[in-house]
Amino acid sequence: MRATASVGVLSEGADGKFSETPLSAVLRSNANPSLRGFAIMHSREWHGLGWSHLDDCVRTGKQALDKIYGEPIFQFFEKRPEEAQLFNQSMTDLSMIDGPAVADAYSFDEIRSIVDVGGGHGLLLATILARNPQMKGTLHEVAHVVAGAYIMKHIIHDWPDDVCIKILKACRKGVNPGGKLLVVDNVIQPGNDFAPGKFLDLQMLIFPGGCERTEKQFRELFSAAGWQLSRVIPTAVPESIVEGVPA
Repeated sequence: MRATASVGVLSEGADGKFSETPLSAVLRSNANPSLRGFAIMHSREWHGLGWSHLDDCVRTGKQALDKIYGEPIFQFFEKRPEEAQLFNQSMTDLSMIDGPAVADAYSFDEIRSIVDVGGGHGLLLATILARNPQMKGTLHEVAHVVAGAYIMKHIIHDWPDDVCIKILKACRKGVNPGGKLLVVDNVIQPGNDFAPGKFLDLQMLIFPGGCERTEKQFRELFSAAGWQLSRVIPTAVPESIVEGVPA
């Protein structure tokens, strides 16, 4: 307890008793927001083994779980429901924090329907719909759906460019006239200032094989899939909203 207090996870009072801090409060199962699932996921064996292979991933560009378990991460989850549930819960944990920030940063007033592609438990979609009662929402785990707008949070960064282009082309084919594409991901800025996305970039390399991208890389990716990047909208969290319109 003394060790954790030294880094701000707990606090020691004058009476020698320890109490929680904002850092430990989010680890409670009943906290709102809670990062308990996210923290537990990072202590799982597959996650630790993955990071232990970082050097090999950097040298080869290949993903750690392919070497360790002989299968990519999402196939790994398909065969291990407990790990998949923990992963989905950790994504929901993150959405409790960044979902409201996305809903606050973007005006959905003129949008009548929206598809959340790969939306996990659907918390981001639910957050947006609660603030925009005029909208109809669809939670979908594949890209080919007809709708007025597509939104993807922490999906495009999972994949290399060729797979992303296939996903974005499917969205382009299905979008209604006047529809938009919204990608919620880190947008890496020039320079070497600290940014969480620069470390998340390593996480993507080790596990699914994707990456975090700069605005220029997003622009090129969108263009290759029939979209035109119209603007990048910062939010109150590290992620930005990258907006695209049909080219």
